[in-house]
Amino acid sequence: MRYILSWVRKRLQGACLVSSDHPVQLVAILLVAVLLAACAAPLPGPDRPMEVSSHNRAGDLLRAEPFPGAPVGAVATRMLYGSTAPDGTPVTVSGLVIVPPGAAPPGGRPVLVWLHPTTGVDRACAPSSGPSPFAQIQGLTEFLAAGYAVVATDYPGLGSPGTHPYLVGASEARAALDSVRAARQLPGVQAGSRFAAWGHSQGGHAALFTAERARDYAPELQLVGVAAAAPATDVAALAGQPGGNPLRGALLSYTIWSWSRLFGADPDGIVPPATRPAIERTARDCLESAVELQRLLADAAPLQSQAATPDLRWQTLLAENAPTPRPGEVPVFLAQGLDDPVIPPAFTRDFARRLCREHIAVRYLAMPGVDHYKAATGSAGAAASWIADRFAGVPPPDDCAGLR
Repeated sequence: MRYILSWVRKRLQGACLVSSDHPVQLVAILLVAVLLAACAAPLPGPDRPMEVSSHNRAGDLLRAEPFPGAPVGAVATRMLYGSTAPDGTPVTVSGLVIVPPGAAPPGGRPVLVWLHPTTGVDRACAPSSGPSPFAQIQGLTEFLAAGYAVVATDYPGLGSPGTHPYLVGASEARAALDSVRAARQLPGVQAGSRFAAWGHSQGGHAALFTAERARDYAPELQLVGVAAAAPATDVAALAGQPGGNPLRGALLSYTIWSWSRLFGADPDGIVPPATRPAIERTARDCLESAVELQRLLADAAPLQSQAATPDLRWQTLLAENAPTPRPGEVPVFLAQGLDDPVIPPAFTRDFARRLCREHIAVRYLAMPGVDHYKAATGSAGAAASWIADRFAGVPPPDDCAGLR
């Protein structure tokens, strides 16, 4: 392909000199160039939309291209794949697949699904199109060293068309499970059917929902365990009354903007109409840098101290999108910083107790002096070690006795 493109460039350069005398030659060369450009077309980004076909099946690999900047020795690919929207219709999702060097073991590489924290609800907020996508995957070095294929979904609506289903658990789980299906279709990845999920904040919420939905949605895959750092669990309480959470206004704005579009829920059913301009402004803000954070906090300020009073419709949606432990689920690793102002430590500890009541093995890591932003960084090593044991078939540790 590189040779042909070089040939086309040279011919086009020559055509500039001979075009008036050889119009047929010029047209032929331009036609070849156009066809080649179409074959090598990049993945659609914020300015390159891709139509979603009703024939796309969940988990179908739709398009892929090499992605630069992978850790030394690894190979990265950005892909588009099919998944399922909250209303059951087909949706296109973008994401990254990072593969370590070396041959895959018999049965294929284990797969690690990274589920990212909140980055925003605008299409431009996709981590794969952000400034440092690999640095955002906590534990990536350890996972690649262990020989895993690492899959990092952007979630629907981030990097692809449509509304991002922010904190919509079923959608997050489908995006995670379909990303594994799609990665298994990529040449050279040699991904097996066994996988683990690991996420932070919104990604922790996604990981817990993946545990809930994996068996029914993707029975051909084998989930060995999920790890979550500072996960969003009690979403109704997070959206509720104002408190010390510095991101509360932003998270509430994102949720209202997303759910009002996806489910037709009236924003006036949870906050006063006067907050609508702030919600619209906040929806354009991403959360991937310090500069973006300051803009986000300023735009979301009217929601920060605004009490949320959800009507019955909003109460139902909040309840449906809170993870619920079910008997027979896979082991769970939970990490929580004890100085977290965004996710109260009591929320995560209470959720761990709920897991224990369903006889699910829980490894609970409490981290003194760690805030919300460093929860994944501070626990990535422990999560990677715990995940390695799950793939190895080691019986899971259980801290439930100390959590009662």
